[in-house]
Amino acid sequence: MTTPSRGAWAREPHTFIVDEVDSPTSVEPPFSIAVERAFIPVPLEFEPHSHRLHELVWVCNGTMTVKLPDRVVTIPEGQGLWIPAHTVHSGRVTAGASLIDALFEPARSPLDFAEPAAVHITPLVASLLTHLEQADLSPDERQRAEAVVFDVVEPSPHQLSLRLPGEGHITVIVEALVQDPTNTQSLAEWAEQVGISDRTVARLFRKHTGLSFLQWRQVLRIHHAVALLSEGFSVNETSERLGFSQPSTFIASFKRVLGTTPGSYTSTVSDSPHSMS
Repeated sequence: MTTPSRGAWAREPHTFIVDEVDSPTSVEPPFSIAVERAFIPVPLEFEPHSHRLHELVWVCNGTMTVKLPDRVVTIPEGQGLWIPAHTVHSGRVTAGASLIDALFEPARSPLDFAEPAAVHITPLVASLLTHLEQADLSPDERQRAEAVVFDVVEPSPHQLSLRLPGEGHITVIVEALVQDPTNTQSLAEWAEQVGISDRTVARLFRKHTGLSFLQWRQVLRIHHAVALLSEGFSVNETSERLGFSQPSTFIASFKRVLGTTPGSYTSTVSDSPHSMS
């Protein structure tokens, strides 16, 4: 890990960047799953990379935001993210996060979700992944646990995901806002900066994301809000950092995107039975 000079989601001067992610490239036969645990003491970013293995990251504490080729996904505490083998991804993990990383050998895994997907970490899935983390399991114990994992891991119908428009004319706008969701430049100011009309910018966002520019930026800010709240910032502090005119506006925006208030969301996450110290 090195002190940062580049990368998405760089927020604090003490953020660390991982240029090369060191993880297993295979699972020893006849097994199919390798499980590792990591504690992240400071805000951490990982540069774009991919794995030969399928990956299921369980965020036990904290929040992880992952940038995929076509979307940004935020995974809060108690949830997981399935990333298929060879999928390029980068992202950011909040300070104090605990992760359990399960890597699946594609040739021996019946789980083969074609797309990255949020995974609900049920108590059973949590127990199985924690069990497989042990190094002293007998071969029979490990294979029995793996077989149950294959039966119970499934995509969640709920995920905080934001589509990234792959349209060249607005790439500069998208990349700038992903790196800094607090940026408050208006649509007209962005249009002038990239040299096209504001109507064209608005049309391209709507065409490639299904959202207006303001709606898209609002959802992106809520992604960042989830991370800030998990790091211990209050609702008022989060609202101010995101550039909302007043906390009530932020609360209304948060509820429109996630269906609950920031206070209720934080309480639900902190009461999650899947969180680990």
